[in-house]
Amino acid sequence: MLHRPRHIIGTTIFFGLLSTMTSVSALAADPTGDWRVADGVAHIRVADCNGAMWGAVIWEKEPGGLDEHNPDASKRSRPTLGIPVLINMKKKAGAADQWAGQVYNANDGKTYSSTIKPVGPDKLEIQGCVLGFLCGGETWTRIAGPIPPGSASTLAKGAKAPVAPKTTGAPDARMAKQTANAADPIGDICSIPDIARFAH
Repeated sequence: MLHRPRHIIGTTIFFGLLSTMTSVSALAADPTGDWRVADGVAHIRVADCNGAMWGAVIWEKEPGGLDEHNPDASKRSRPTLGIPVLINMKKKAGAADQWAGQVYNANDGKTYSSTIKPVGPDKLEIQGCVLGFLCGGETWTRIAGPIPPGSASTLAKGAKAPVAPKTTGAPDARMAKQTANAADPIGDICSIPDIARFAH
């Protein structure tokens, strides 16, 4: 039987725990991936597009929605599937794991100042304000991801988004199966014209 000095075993355990804590912390701080909105009517893919976080609708509970409340009359007939909802979110200086930009609400056609912040590995808090006040928000639940850096473009070629480890906040099995088996109609959201013209 091989005997190891106690301090070597203790050091090995310490670095093992430190490594695990570091990977959990990195996952918790990553807002990329696919998220289910609070009321469950849509899934949003968030990706890092050239240094800014963008989010677009990749699934709708009721397919065929139109952006009918958009203030730009020429956009009112465009499908809501694929529209950007998180717009040009940049890392906030001096605030750990927060990004600030704008959020578009297709329900009223308005764009709000917004922040996003991961809460643990499977929740994303969205806060939006009109004119700096009248603030509200909601929490989204992770269904896939995060998206490894540089791999967003592979989603456009038909590859599925990486699946997150099962967590207590995971959707029910029926929804998870539907999401996993559904064809990905959007792919790399950084390629969506409304995002690409700003993010490239």
